[in-house]
Amino acid sequence: MSGLLLRDAGFGGRKRVDVRVAGGAIAEVGDGLARRPGERVLECGGGALIPGLRDDHLHLHALAAWSRSVPCGPPSVTGRDGLATALRGAAPDEHGWVRGVGYAESVAGDLDAAALDALRADRPVRVQHRSGALWVLNSAAVRESGLDPGDHPGIERDAAGAPTGRLWRADDLLRTRLPPPPPLDLGPIGRELARLGVTSVTDATPDLTAAAIGSIEDAVRDGSLPQHVRLLGVPLDGRTSCPRVTAGPYKIVLADSGLPSLDDLTRRIGLAHGHGRPVAVHCVTREALLLLLAAFETTGVRDGDRVEHAALVPDESIPELARRGLRVVTQPGFLADRGDDYLRDVPAADLPDLYRCRSLIEAGVPVALSSDAPYGPLDPWAVMDAAVRRTARSGAVVGRGEAVTAGAALRSYLTPPGEAADLVLLHVPLDEALGRLSAGDVRATIAGGRLVHGR
Repeated sequence: MSGLLLRDAGFGGRKRVDVRVAGGAIAEVGDGLARRPGERVLECGGGALIPGLRDDHLHLHALAAWSRSVPCGPPSVTGRDGLATALRGAAPDEHGWVRGVGYAESVAGDLDAAALDALRADRPVRVQHRSGALWVLNSAAVRESGLDPGDHPGIERDAAGAPTGRLWRADDLLRTRLPPPPPLDLGPIGRELARLGVTSVTDATPDLTAAAIGSIEDAVRDGSLPQHVRLLGVPLDGRTSCPRVTAGPYKIVLADSGLPSLDDLTRRIGLAHGHGRPVAVHCVTREALLLLLAAFETTGVRDGDRVEHAALVPDESIPELARRGLRVVTQPGFLADRGDDYLRDVPAADLPDLYRCRSLIEAGVPVALSSDAPYGPLDPWAVMDAAVRRTARSGAVVGRGEAVTAGAALRSYLTPPGEAADLVLLHVPLDEALGRLSAGDVRATIAGGRLVHGR
């Protein structure tokens, strides 16, 4: 095929037109365009042709690993007995380990090695908290991984100094202690993203190894991952080698389990800026955001600096975000996924500050919606719907005043103008699609001028 001709599409706010895609770009827009030899034709029937969606914060390898892990949290697992059934029924991997994901305290309280031993002790078991920040190992896993409290500051210790089995943000350590996993296949992730209309992603995993970067580049080169990929975890002295894989802002994590000093954070931001990189800073608490704003007071803001999550933004910080020109990349999908937990556990005074959208946009803060998948729901249409309705599973509304229109939610997910022909063809006109925000309305996805989903 030498190109695509999309006939009778609702495009760019105009009446229905024909759109020609050639050489990876939109080559022509007009009425009654003639088909060229070798050109594939899609009859759009008035369906909207919109820019591709960009998920600005997800984790590709974690998504791939999730598919071969045991679900350990709601809605599929509830209660201690349900967790025991899930872990005992899980088949170990090729190294004899059981890997669980998505755990929440509402299932069986705080887990440690002893608690996991009571659920399954015959195999090494590790269970990841749904936040992605905590791994819990049973006693067999602690022994197999040779944990010593001095190995990493994230290893939690009991009163006697022995590991409890709880490891905070210690993925780098675990990679060196666990049996090597088989190569992760990113093809299913690429196909699912294409089905949802996603043509560009930002992998937000910090401190990527050369092997991890190479794995993503290989998947993009061979087409199994057809999306354009930006990586936040490229080292400051690193680079990428694939044109559709680029280094994004440099990821800095302000862990809620232990914030850095102001001097240390200022130094790290300054170091990234000195390498010509903006920063993407993980902030999920009020304290973390205030610390970050204080650090920017010294370093200044570089174009492209962004706040990841902004899970709690006090009202008085909104003008500061706007004044500094900081972009916020947030995940209202968590409200649909965990809203009832927030309503139960978060102090009432903080609920209006959760995953703000409307107040940020109205203040002039650039806002990008994203998934944080696999820790949040991957479906961008569900995330947009959550930004509009802000409804928990029970039907309760979380922060009604932060709801946005469907059009604003969609704009916060679109790829920016000027990128290659990354497009999504919908089955229906745009107004109809905005009325229901459903992935079922995606008919075809075009990434870099190539049809990667639909027909």
